[in-house]
Amino acid sequence: MDDPGEGPGPSAREALEQLLLDGPRRYTRLQVAEMAGMASQRTQRLWRALGFPDAADDDPAFTDADVAALGVLSELIDSGFVDAATEASIARAMGQALSRLADWQADMLADALMRTGPDGERRPASPEEAVAVAQALLPRMRDIQSYVWRRHLAANADRLLAVSAGQGDRRVLAVGFADLVGYTSRSRGMGGRELGAMVEDFESTATEVIARHRGRVVKTVGDGVLFTVASPGDAAEIGLLLPEAWDTEERPPLRVGAAYGTVLTRLGDVYSPVVNLASRLTSLARPGAVLVDRDLADRLRDHPGYRVRPLRRVSVRGYDHLQPWLVRRRPTGDDAPAAPDAYDEDSFDDEG
Repeated sequence: MDDPGEGPGPSAREALEQLLLDGPRRYTRLQVAEMAGMASQRTQRLWRALGFPDAADDDPAFTDADVAALGVLSELIDSGFVDAATEASIARAMGQALSRLADWQADMLADALMRTGPDGERRPASPEEAVAVAQALLPRMRDIQSYVWRRHLAANADRLLAVSAGQGDRRVLAVGFADLVGYTSRSRGMGGRELGAMVEDFESTATEVIARHRGRVVKTVGDGVLFTVASPGDAAEIGLLLPEAWDTEERPPLRVGAAYGTVLTRLGDVYSPVVNLASRLTSLARPGAVLVDRDLADRLRDHPGYRVRPLRRVSVRGYDHLQPWLVRRRPTGDDAPAAPDAYDEDSFDDEG
């Protein structure tokens, strides 16, 4: 039996690894490449793209599951579903997304392995208990991951059908950034747990508001979130609701910028001058405000729920005389005052 004072022993680690890897480590990198019928340089490139460190040529670091996975990849390439020229890019995108998921799940499992003793103190479970918990939880986690993946794929069914219409991976979307103002200076004075809680609250709030209005979170980066949405009205609603939902005295304020146009969607990310423009508008926005470009403003101009006003033109990196437009809610009554914001009339351009 493993000594609990020394941490999990070899038998517990091996049991957990075999559970996760569907078998013991028994093959070297070169053996796996030979069994899968692939060049060793190619398998190494894919391994790195997935985010894993190199294994020595004589290190039996791989399992039957690794051989099977390479075999499936070969079948996908032979069928034409995966292009050999882009296989590393696909591996990199999958590795980055799933690495973050695994990191979060490891923390969740570690918390689940803590036990409360008779004195009220929380202590780690024994190695045997850890393996038992993993055996019980991992199949359920795998099932829910498969379900969420299939639901997200179903939500993108329009993109699958768009190929037959010649649209491919180019779509007309609103792209938005939401950014925490003063995050860097505020985070310096926070402990790790406090900072982690704030980031979690921010991502949770942003995800809920964006999903509620038919948007998609493309990615989050600490103090910001990048999202896309098809409808200009939904883009405005997300932009206005995010600062409202996030606003408390204890939190740094939020600002939002959005732009509208054609974007390239690739491997879960979006690329376009529209993305850069939304980023620039976000950096110009004052706390609590939503700035948009002319194309999005034009589509909101006659919307009954919103008002758009042009601000003074500014020059920023990549854009000379950029015209930001401020989005606010339209007053509901004839005599209702406009919603307060950080801009006065001197901020507005004469145009519009």
